[in-house]
Amino acid sequence: MIPSATAERRLALLLPGDPLTLTGGYLYDQRIAAGLRERGWQVDVLALHDSFPQPTPAALADAHERLQSLNPGALVLIDGLALGAMPEVALRHSQRLRLLALVHHPLALETGLDAVRADALRESERRALQAVRAVIVTSAETAANLGPYGVAAERITVIEPGTDSSTLAQPRSVRRNARLELLAVATLSARKGHALLVEALAELRHHDWHLTCVGSATRDAATAADLRRQIEVAGLQARITLQGEVDQSTLQQFYHCADVFVQASHHEGYGMALAEALAQGLPVVSTATGAAPRLLASGNGLLVEPGSAAALQSALTSLLADAEVLPRLAEAAWRARAALRSWSQAAEECDQLLSTLANEPVALS
Repeated sequence: MIPSATAERRLALLLPGDPLTLTGGYLYDQRIAAGLRERGWQVDVLALHDSFPQPTPAALADAHERLQSLNPGALVLIDGLALGAMPEVALRHSQRLRLLALVHHPLALETGLDAVRADALRESERRALQAVRAVIVTSAETAANLGPYGVAAERITVIEPGTDSSTLAQPRSVRRNARLELLAVATLSARKGHALLVEALAELRHHDWHLTCVGSATRDAATAADLRRQIEVAGLQARITLQGEVDQSTLQQFYHCADVFVQASHHEGYGMALAEALAQGLPVVSTATGAAPRLLASGNGLLVEPGSAAALQSALTSLLADAEVLPRLAEAAWRARAALRSWSQAAEECDQLLSTLANEPVALS
């Protein structure tokens, strides 16, 4: 068993795969853990098998052993990418441990799932969420999406991500070069909508633009391969750079060099990369998913219908063809930085929730 420490200030955080994975969800987990440690919590990060959310029998057995190793009454926060696929394991430990869920977005809303798989994930996640005493979600939109899962509203706490201030942030009222530099930051997966973005840009080749896509091309290798073929067929190899995954320092440089951030996702739980772009003073073109409508409410970006290449094309055309649009959006984006949340705020909210739960009875009523 993991030795006991100060029980009321100790948390086990269970994540599938490498805890240092460079995606929004994992970065959220890392930043919350770091913020809790700064507030006196001992956070034990336990890595589960990387087969989640399609766990092998061995992965489920390992998850059970990890939970079994924790002392009775331990506070345990399980990332939804794993929790939603292990309802039997979670239910088995629900009376012995204080289980919590961290849901970035419901598993069944992943793009590209067939109806049978989506229904199976929805039922699995619904059952798993019955085993926890509280659910942390990263946006009010995700909280609303949990309605069909039977989670009482009083068990849900919204803790939105924070952003970092940057010394590289700058106003972008004037484009630095004739070519418009577009930036997208997302894993090359179907849900992130890169194919739609390429389709839209293929109709705008008569304008001067360049797109850099930062994000892993290996987590969903099939989608990445399809995207490369699409770019080649469109003859856009010189106009679109698939940069791959980069560290945070390098990512800041990409934000710094961009004129516009583009998010083409079909669905987002929140949209951390979009918020980070705003923290850099970048204007945005985004599908109306996750927190984007709220984050862009001050006129600091253009919202488009999810799933529509035509809508993306129209928004990008306005930036490329109308010299007044980009300066207006950029000025609003620079002002909007002041309203962004900090990671310290997010960690403080998590601290308050965990402190309350640590004083509750162990067994669920």
